[in-house]
Amino acid sequence: MSDIIRRDPRAEWIARNRLHPLHAAMQPTQHSWMGPNGIIRKNPHGIGFIGPNGIKRIDRSGAQQGGAVKRSAAVEVQLPLHQVPAPAFYISVVPDMVGGRLSSHDRDLLGLAHQLAGSDGAVLAVVFGEHKENAFATAGVDRLLVLEGEAFSGYAPEQRIQGLRAVDNQFNPRHWLLPDSRSGGGELGRRFAAALGERPATRVWQVKDQECIGRAGAGLQDLARPVARLILASAECAEPVSETRHEALPVELSTPVARSLSRIEDLGAVAVDPAAIPMAEAEFIFSGGNGVKDWELFHKTAAALGATEGASRVAVDDGFMARDRQVGASGTWVTARVYVAVGISGAIQHLQGIGACDKVVAINLDPGCDMIKRADLSVIGESAEILQALIAAVEAYRNEAKRDAA
Repeated sequence: MSDIIRRDPRAEWIARNRLHPLHAAMQPTQHSWMGPNGIIRKNPHGIGFIGPNGIKRIDRSGAQQGGAVKRSAAVEVQLPLHQVPAPAFYISVVPDMVGGRLSSHDRDLLGLAHQLAGSDGAVLAVVFGEHKENAFATAGVDRLLVLEGEAFSGYAPEQRIQGLRAVDNQFNPRHWLLPDSRSGGGELGRRFAAALGERPATRVWQVKDQECIGRAGAGLQDLARPVARLILASAECAEPVSETRHEALPVELSTPVARSLSRIEDLGAVAVDPAAIPMAEAEFIFSGGNGVKDWELFHKTAAALGATEGASRVAVDDGFMARDRQVGASGTWVTARVYVAVGISGAIQHLQGIGACDKVVAINLDPGCDMIKRADLSVIGESAEILQALIAAVEAYRNEAKRDAA
């Protein structure tokens, strides 16, 4: 078994956040300190650990005393398990799953469902087709129903309505929650409401005291109504689940979904120039900074990856990129799924601008820079060599895909 210590970014964030309820439990035990007279004091009770047989063991490797062999850098925390063995009712959530993963809007929706479920109900997530998400448990999903098949792939609202009606007949959820978004949830929710004969609560940003509060009047007024069975919620409608982990037990439909003859044919995604995508809406950003020496190679790599180009303030000030490509607190705040930073050291304004990005990849020569510390994946080396290797890997992958298709 490998003895590699894995980082837990969320646990490290809890250890830094003094306002978090688990902050105190995440702090390391203080084994030594300097007294008022300058004498180093030691805590004899803090040395060692209790073994599996209840016997106190002393770690002489120096790991617990701040020695060279220090393994306490990776903080781990086990969230309490939330279980609902026999749910009294269900709260069904249909997340958008853009790119096959839960978005921040989806997580807010699951947080709202968790509030409506309370301690007796269970949150049932309904997902269409294949997905890449492995964090349903920490997002608040008690039961997971995946409707697979080519009939649900692509843009197929009529077939998805048939699937949701089958779920409604079998589980009879107390409430249905869908994101009121442009990614499909808004349209699907309104179609589903018409199929059920329900009047949905739309643009809901808060559920409180048995009332849904939604935006109306071009977003200038609030409209309160009793809690509807079908709720189309806006982003930040509730705090996402973060204090518990859930079972996310898989469930299946007892009967097959009725096949509907779709009147809509999905011709696939339309190719869009990545440069035409606004920075705030881009899902994949390839950003360059002061460490980029070959900008022609940088542009070639971004084109090969199909990514939207971004830049740091230094690169923009030096004239290598346009001002509307600047990322950061003084430029554009981005929410990309993947953000690749090439030769960017990581000034605080830039780190603030990418704070909502899901995955950050850093390419840099300095292993101690702030961007490397922020990144989920780091590549240390000369950017030109790494970009050339990246282009070669992309071309080899596409050539292999063409051969397989032929």
